[in-house]
Amino acid sequence: MQGWRDLQRGMAEHGYIAGDDLAMALHIALSLERPLLLEGAAGVGKTEVARVLAALKSARLIRLQCYEGLDAAQAIYEWNYPRQLLAIRAAAEGGETGPGVEARIFSDEYLLERPLLQAIRQTEPPVLLIDEIDRADEEFEAYLLEILSDFQISIPELGTITATTRPMVILTANGTRDLSDALRRRCIYAHVDYPERDAELAILHARAAQIETQLARQIIAFVQALRREDLEKTPGIAETLDFAAALAGLGINDLTDDPTALQAALATLLKTQTDRANITTEVAQRLAGRAA
Repeated sequence: MQGWRDLQRGMAEHGYIAGDDLAMALHIALSLERPLLLEGAAGVGKTEVARVLAALKSARLIRLQCYEGLDAAQAIYEWNYPRQLLAIRAAAEGGETGPGVEARIFSDEYLLERPLLQAIRQTEPPVLLIDEIDRADEEFEAYLLEILSDFQISIPELGTITATTRPMVILTANGTRDLSDALRRRCIYAHVDYPERDAELAILHARAAQIETQLARQIIAFVQALRREDLEKTPGIAETLDFAAALAGLGINDLTDDPTALQAALATLLKTQTDRANITTEVAQRLAGRAA
């Protein structure tokens, strides 16, 4: 399957260094027109896959951010009730009644499209990102299965709306809860982990070309050593890029040059007070010395 190599190179041109397993899984999902489920810790670049895919395919990115209590009104559609009430009052004042009024207020003009309905009504295939599906309730997950199976939505007042083009669907999960076997069966699966040293170095070079090679190597070695510490929130790839930008802004060319500046830059990597307290200046210097 040579196509996955082309996909991998295309993603790299857009700044995303995808491993072979991820590139193959994405290629298979696109070829079979199946959703791709990406599972892994927060911050490893799962959401970015959808953004890069949209850029690579010149497609619209439609994102559904999942959360506890998410329902059809937020995810699929709802009626614009205030406008409908105004239209009913205006019709009544004009002496208009009957089925004609009802047909008009339950038309596209008064329909509020949410991400899932938007995705199946596009004339060109969009990238549909269903982000952190494990944060949504099991009831919503079950409802989502119907949409992912048939790519159609039934609206009682309008009928069944079927997708004219199939969206390219990316689902992400951070392990907040177990996903159902039914959802997993419908998806191509890939686990996304923190990148290896060379891969993360390539990401840094792609996203922050102004960082000199020696400092870039120190940054990656430092961050990867930091991830092995006992942290409440492990820094992800986005934090690595922020750390590099902070060091550049502080004028640091070597991690061992300025302990005070290094400690200040840790604000981009450590996101809880407990982690900040545990990674003292001495610990940071020790890690920096190993990275140098």
